[in-house]
Amino acid sequence: MKVTVVGAGAVGATTADNLLRRNIAEEIVLLDIKEGFAEGKAQDMMQTSALLGFDSKITGVTNDYLATAGSSVAVITSGIPRKPGMTREELIGTNANIVKTVVENLIQHSPDIIILIVSNPMDTMTYLALKSSGLPKNRIIGMGGALDSARFKYQISDKLNASANDLNAIVIGGHGDTTMIPLIKHATWNSIAVSSFLTEEEEAEIVKKTMVGGATLTALIGTSAWYAPGAAAAAMVESIVRDQNRLFTASVYLEGEFGQEDINIGVPVIINKKGWDRIVPLELSDEEQKLFDASADAVRKMNDVLFDEGVLKR
Repeated sequence: MKVTVVGAGAVGATTADNLLRRNIAEEIVLLDIKEGFAEGKAQDMMQTSALLGFDSKITGVTNDYLATAGSSVAVITSGIPRKPGMTREELIGTNANIVKTVVENLIQHSPDIIILIVSNPMDTMTYLALKSSGLPKNRIIGMGGALDSARFKYQISDKLNASANDLNAIVIGGHGDTTMIPLIKHATWNSIAVSSFLTEEEEAEIVKKTMVGGATLTALIGTSAWYAPGAAAAAMVESIVRDQNRLFTASVYLEGEFGQEDINIGVPVIINKKGWDRIVPLELSDEEQKLFDASADAVRKMNDVLFDEGVLKR
């Protein structure tokens, strides 16, 4: 099994490192456009194998898509990272052309590939990858909801002083500070509603901190986060490669589900060897549905930039 990671920056390298440490794929290709960058990171990672005990192999290459041939899964992290004060919307112009080119090159050498999009703005880049590639919808997946849900669990666990591993909590909607919807009323601690342990004020605080989780880290470290995004991407790749049927929130193409069409946005799905297999029904309250519809409207406004700039044709 071969997995390709495109982009050897912090997120891409962390994704590859997680894949290696957990022996998720026999062969990993790390690709970057900067001469020697991916090669150096790959060698550095391989030099940990005797210390960490993994058997997977990683190869770094400079813009050589032939080396990716036969990949079952690819993770695309390419593009400029978000800077302090920069919105995900501002990333569209630059990152759209990068992502479109990367997808075309991957498919040329691996026509049966499943593609996981990490590049921001993630929902719009996932929509672009689907529309420009012609691949079946189940083979294009956006990572954002898995990351947002992990951040949601962290905030709940921190407030409750509980293990995040004992929590079930998901975030749906767009992968953005104002578009994500942490479903606090659906969250449970080993099947007990977390609302049983929290005041309404504490619930509101958790939701707020989750929604600005990415922006908070960007302000603190001066660029986009990488440890949690890399771990989220690797977990989703593992569910594909090992056919685990795990439930993640992911940005997938809707055709009437949750009252939305012709959009990629975060909803609960089963991830396995098919890519995303099926959307899991979720009963939303009237208020939650209203928030989801508003989130979809915001994502569509970002998608419109793709058409306005001529990246996609209507």
